[in-house]
Amino acid sequence: MEENKNCALCPRRCGADRTKGEGVCGCGALPRVARVMIHKWEEPVISGEFGSGAVFFTGCPLGCVFCQNGDISRRENAGKAGRTMTEDDLADTFSALAEKGAQTLDLVSPTPFTDLLIRAVRKARGRGFSLPVVWNTGGYERPETVASLRGTADVFLTDFKFLSPDLSRRLTGVSDYGEFAAASLCEMVKIAGAPAIGEDGIMKSGVVVRHLVLPGQKEDSIATLNKIADTVGADSVLLSLMSQYTPEFYRKTGEERLDRAMSRRVTTYEYETVREEALRLGFDGFMQERDSATAAFTPEWDK
Repeated sequence: MEENKNCALCPRRCGADRTKGEGVCGCGALPRVARVMIHKWEEPVISGEFGSGAVFFTGCPLGCVFCQNGDISRRENAGKAGRTMTEDDLADTFSALAEKGAQTLDLVSPTPFTDLLIRAVRKARGRGFSLPVVWNTGGYERPETVASLRGTADVFLTDFKFLSPDLSRRLTGVSDYGEFAAASLCEMVKIAGAPAIGEDGIMKSGVVVRHLVLPGQKEDSIATLNKIADTVGADSVLLSLMSQYTPEFYRKTGEERLDRAMSRRVTTYEYETVREEALRLGFDGFMQERDSATAAFTPEWDK
């Protein structure tokens, strides 16, 4: 696994030898999978009527202090949750999900295992697997890594969390999130093209951009939506505008002003203000119900 000996898959480019230890993401050479499930709570074009075949990987290049999957994504948890899977294990898992009726393959937080997953998808397809492959990412990607997914990922389900370098630093530990989210989004649109939805309502190719409205940050949300529209065009992607921020998952940063805002849910006024801007810019996509801001929608791990 030469790709893991001087890791540069994400923008951190930490250079870790993951065959001997863990990178900044908390991941070793082989992926650990926290859960495999038929998932009915993604966007309708991803889950469809019967659900997506979701594979949740542990570890993440980011360190979001509000992550609802923190039990598996944070570095200190990444090597503990789930079980290790090989390339063959994953290919078998993809086929099994298809046999159970999944309508897409939903690879959640896959970036640290990009090269291995390309091979696993190729192997599964060689055995007859044909579901659309969804690359479900936090958006902190190197464009070069995204480019390597041509021929593997059919659909990109990516976050664009914020634009402000200061907000990014305080909430994720990196200040260049917006820069890389925009650059990688351009590459995703180049690879996947405009959204294409089949007669069954399932997205066959294209990009869905998720944006979670955060409490006290509606101005940055508006700036983020404008950045997306200016970068790739509002009609080049589907927008999933989310209101599900859940303060129960928030880990305090030590910055009092931000802590006070992050300890509450998003208000109707904040969400509607951002929603109106999305409509003004011409985005099509999905708006989330306010009652989704609950921990009840977070899967149980180690299943």
